[in-house]
Amino acid sequence: MTRINEIVAGSAESTPKEEASSRECALIAARAACSKKATDIMIQDVRELVSVTDYFVIATAANNRQVAAIIDAIEEAERKEGGVKPLHTEGTNDGIWALLDYGSFVVHVFQPEARDFYQLEELWNEAPIIDLSLEDGFADAQYSDRIAALLTR
Repeated sequence: MTRINEIVAGSAESTPKEEASSRECALIAARAACSKKATDIMIQDVRELVSVTDYFVIATAANNRQVAAIIDAIEEAERKEGGVKPLHTEGTNDGIWALLDYGSFVVHVFQPEARDFYQLEELWNEAPIIDLSLEDGFADAQYSDRIAALLTR
């Protein structure tokens, strides 16, 4: 015979998590990237500038292994905490520039050379940047001089 707490516990595990807001999901992605030692993490609020998404999460990884680890951590955190899965992924095999498109937010993880070359954050430089220093989970975040200058504009 099954106990009621086992039934309740079992149903809670199978119940899908309610989807978090796009801002909260962007923060979840940024925290997951930070947990895997990504650098230059930033979130741009592009709602007023583009119609296809609300936020860009941009981070830098030292090498293709770190890109893969960051992407895996983000996908797991979004599934568990945000209740979302990516609609589309790109570049996860080569590890130079990986993209996770969740619809309401898009995650970009670059190796340093690719990030410096594309300077994606400059394309929407008038977009507000979420101040991660005011959010939980970013005490260890590290920034290059170029990105630090963007964060203080």
